[in-house]
Order: sequence, then C-alpha cells, then structure tokens
Amino acid sequence: MRKTALILAATLVASPALSQTSPEPSPAVRAMAAGYKALMVCGAVFNAREAGAERTLDSIRDNELTGIYAELDPLVRDLPVQVDEHAVRVPWNTAMPDRLAIHTPGRGCAVAPVGAEGLPLRDPIVRAAPTDWPTAEVRGDAAALDTTLTGALAGTYGTANTTALVIVQDGRLVAERYAEGFSPDTPQRTWSVGKSLAGTLIGWAAHRMGGLDVNAPASVPEWSAPGDPRAAITLDNLMRMASGLTSDTAGNRTDALYFGGVTIAEQATSWPLIAAPGSRYRYANNDTLLAVHSLSDFFAANPPATFFDRLGMVDTTAETDWRGGYMLSSQVWSTARDLARFGQLYIQDGVWEGERLLPENWRAYVSEPSGPQPNGALGYGATFWLMNRSEGIPADTIAAQGNRGQYVVIVPSRRIVVVRRGEDAGGGGFDIARFAGDVLAALE
Repeated sequence: MRKTALILAATLVASPALSQTSPEPSPAVRAMAAGYKALMVCGAVFNAREAGAERTLDSIRDNELTGIYAELDPLVRDLPVQVDEHAVRVPWNTAMPDRLAIHTPGRGCAVAPVGAEGLPLRDPIVRAAPTDWPTAEVRGDAAALDTTLTGALAGTYGTANTTALVIVQDGRLVAERYAEGFSPDTPQRTWSVGKSLAGTLIGWAAHRMGGLDVNAPASVPEWSAPGDPRAAITLDNLMRMASGLTSDTAGNRTDALYFGGVTIAEQATSWPLIAAPGSRYRYANNDTLLAVHSLSDFFAANPPATFFDRLGMVDTTAETDWRGGYMLSSQVWSTARDLARFGQLYIQDGVWEGERLLPENWRAYVSEPSGPQPNGALGYGATFWLMNRSEGIPADTIAAQGNRGQYVVIVPSRRIVVVRRGEDAGGGGFDIARFAGDVLAALE
C-alpha cells in the first residue's frame, strides 16, 4: 500500500501588487482562475503523495502556477488556497461557494462546476505495485551525454525551467536528472503529451476489441440526429486533428472543460462543422477529447489505469471530468520514468514483455503523415508529432509534446527514448530538436 497522509489546511497567497494595477477581472475570469488553482494544486499534491513523493505549496507556486495564461496568471497567484485531507478549495467570491477539486485514489482530481459544494463519490482504483526500471551504463560518450543533460538543466537549450530528464537506450535507463523539488517519483501534468497517450489507449482498445475501424465514423451519440454532418467525422479524422470542427483559438483552448467544471459530453460535442472532415489540419483539444469520448463505454469498463499498470506506469493517473469522462487531451499526471516506459512500448512496436498490447503496425499508423499537415518543422501523424524534418534526427522519430515543455522523443531506428519534463513559464522555449540531436550524437 502506498504512503498516504493527512495534509493539513494551508494557505498560499502571493503579493497582490500586480492585481492592484490591473482592471478588475470579471467574475467569470475569477471563477476560471480559482478552478485552475484548485485543480492544479490538487493534482500536484495528491498525485505526488500517491506516488510516494511530496510537493510543497511553495514548489507548486514557483512551477505549476507561474507564467500561465495572461488573463489568469496574476489571479491564480493571488487567490488563497486551502488543502484538506482529500480536496482543495479556492475562495474567489464572497457570494459563491469556493471552487473545489476532489481527489479519489487511483483516479486523481476532478474539479467541480462553479457553485458546486461537492461531487458524487467515485470508486477508487487500486493501482499495481511499483516496479524497478532496468539500468545500464551508457553506450557511447558518457561525458558528452553528461554535458548535454547538465546544459539542459542550466539553460543551454533555451530559457526554460527543466524539471526532469530521462534517457533510455535499448530498453534500459542510462541517465536521468532532476531539478530541486522533483524526483523519479514526482508526477507532473503531461498537458498535450496526453494526446499521444490517448492515441495509444485507442490502439489498446482496438486490440482488445478485436478490430476497430479508425476510418469508420466515430461513435459520438450527440451527433446521431438525422442529417447531422458531424456524423461523417471518422476516428482517424479526430486523431489527425482533421475533424473540420470549429476551432476558435490556437489549440482550441478548453478552459471551461479543464478548469470550469463543464463536462466533455456537454461542451466538446457541441462545436459546429465548418470544413469537410479530413480536408483541414487544425490542432484542437476537442478532437482528442471526442476521439476518447467515442470509446467511453470501453474506457468505463477498461480504465486507462489497467493499461498503464501493465507497462509499470503505476505513477501515471488519467483524470476525468466530474462525471467520469476522461480528459486525455491534457489532464494526465505522470513521472518522467513512466513516460519513458510509454516511449519504450513504441520502440518495441506495441509489445511488452512478450505480450502484444497494440495492434500490429500501430506504430506505423501513428507515424504516417496522411491527410493535411501543419506548417513548420514538424509533421503530424495520428496523435503524434513527426520529427522527420529536423537536422540530426532520424526520419522515423516520433514525439509526444505538451504545453510548458513536455517531450517524449521516440527513435525506433536507434532504440532510444528521450524524456524532458518542464514547467516553462509563459511558453518559454526549449529546443527539443537540438537537445535530442545532442543526446543521439552522444550515444552509439
């Protein structure tokens, strides 16, 4: 049984100087900021505690709660927070109940809707026991690799806040580094690395179900009315960010879903179609949310925790909205070592300890840049970025990438996985292509 403990009520308040010089924010913005703080503090504190680690409120303030969206940033830092035994509360309006996020063992945290004073009880999930990651000496230039990792922590690859680095070669952990306050047992929010985890879980579902046609229309009940053009959107369209649905901001920000307490079924299914499915690339959180929503019956009976435990990713928690819809576009907490296991599954082409977990050729499927493509240095497959245009990076390299500097770089031809975790404030840049290239150059 993992270590648990009572967390005494605490208060985290920053200086209000910045907010005094800003226009008074609307109640809606204050409510969102309070939800952000409640959920992020809840996830950081309780997911770490379940993994056997500790996060202090000071560390959370300096990392997760720094340099976020401009309209929320000063509010998030200034609002007080109370951490109770199983929940986090953030007061935000004297006439309204506190914003509330509640933790359930094995399920992580869920944020309640604005005005709610509680949530329905959720059954806990009992996770598997931790397992050791096999280690080995570096094959290659150990000194050069050491210099590269030291540089990543010191800012060589951009003015960013690196928190964890893990390098795996031939299935063995050969190097890792952590910033102060972080350790091998410290989960962090994956942000959009969760999208690639979602694509992997969809592959697991396809294998378990004995065949899932990704080119068939996605099973979204909310689109079943006769004549609804969204019924033509396929699972493949959703996985490739090519649904054709409205996307009003970069990434189609889903604040109401992530921090407002709105459910996936309520909002993600409501966007209108504005382009033919498969005709346009537009990176959008809702596409991934809808892909997972289309398999909600499967995931209700087969929780993602089952899959993660099979890989030894026992410190990885897939969180949900308050009604149980999996927020796999972003709301997953995981350690650097667990993400290396995820990467290793693709090195091994979907086979783990002799058991096939993903369909044959699933790695080839998620690596295929079919359909419309983004501009820039990276291509896009099915929930994975393609590093097939980066100097010094083999053309078969795929990557999971997320906000605030989350990267899992998978190089099948070299049998190498590179994990970099960060809390890069304000979208601060980390040059993952240069870092991964230097790591590859140091290894045989």
